[in-house]
Amino acid sequence: MQNIPDMRTSSSHKAKSESIAVTVVIPTRNEARHLARCLGAVKRFSEVYVVDSQSTDSTVEVARAFGAKVMQFHYHGGWPKKRQWALDSLPFENDWVLLLDADEVLTSDLADEIEGAIRDGNRLGFWIFLRISFLGKELRFGGNGFWKLSLFRRGKGHFECRLKEQDHSMSDIEVHEHIVLNGPAGKLRHPLPHHNVESLARYLTKHNEYSNWEAKVLLQATGQNDELPPALFGNQAQRRRWLKKRFLGLPGSPILFFVYKYVLRLGFLDGAPGLIYCALQSTHFFHIKAKMYELKYSDRSAK
Repeated sequence: MQNIPDMRTSSSHKAKSESIAVTVVIPTRNEARHLARCLGAVKRFSEVYVVDSQSTDSTVEVARAFGAKVMQFHYHGGWPKKRQWALDSLPFENDWVLLLDADEVLTSDLADEIEGAIRDGNRLGFWIFLRISFLGKELRFGGNGFWKLSLFRRGKGHFECRLKEQDHSMSDIEVHEHIVLNGPAGKLRHPLPHHNVESLARYLTKHNEYSNWEAKVLLQATGQNDELPPALFGNQAQRRRWLKKRFLGLPGSPILFFVYKYVLRLGFLDGAPGLIYCALQSTHFFHIKAKMYELKYSDRSAK
């Protein structure tokens, strides 16, 4: 009797061979609200991991419905945190890794560019520009948006550990730690849209955790754990750290930061979302300064 090939298997193998040979890693914690949009945009990639932190909503069900591999991360403090744990622990099938957040939505143009970029034998990674949308509006002014080294060869990049004494109050995910790449990197032309569709209450909760972490980082001795130390003439991350360290020392720096973003960088042209975003960013600065003061006061009281 003639053997009839399984068309489903053939179609699956064909789809696999035509997919982009990049492993996508998406960290989650109660991200059901917008995870589907993120996963729908990475269907062309051959492997997708959702690294979850015991979500209590339908995040896991959404991930599995899109065929993603779901792994649970249990944070017990210290290092590594979520993304670095995934890089260290998961059996990726590809040589290239793309790190995305659940509220980032890859465009078809960017996916095409990534498909071509991974053929570049002269680069070990690529910076991608993050374009922020907030409260339903793309923020084009105010200096909002930044470059992230999100695409790199497996084993050629790792997250810097800026603070070893990390705990649950500081979130289980890397905040402003950056990828340190062991080789040259390029830049991709097409931006990555970041759609913040969370409630403002959730936004404030997350940034409260971030400010706990950042206050401790900024109080420790310069260079104590930094693989990317603050430097005016370094890369983007190093310049921002150099400026932030000095800027936070100025009296009234949160107000000055608001004036810089909202007035001098024309954030007011983004309407009400621009005003709210600039105000929240400035408030975040104030929280960092206040928590730094609290930590200093606690240290003095303990002596």
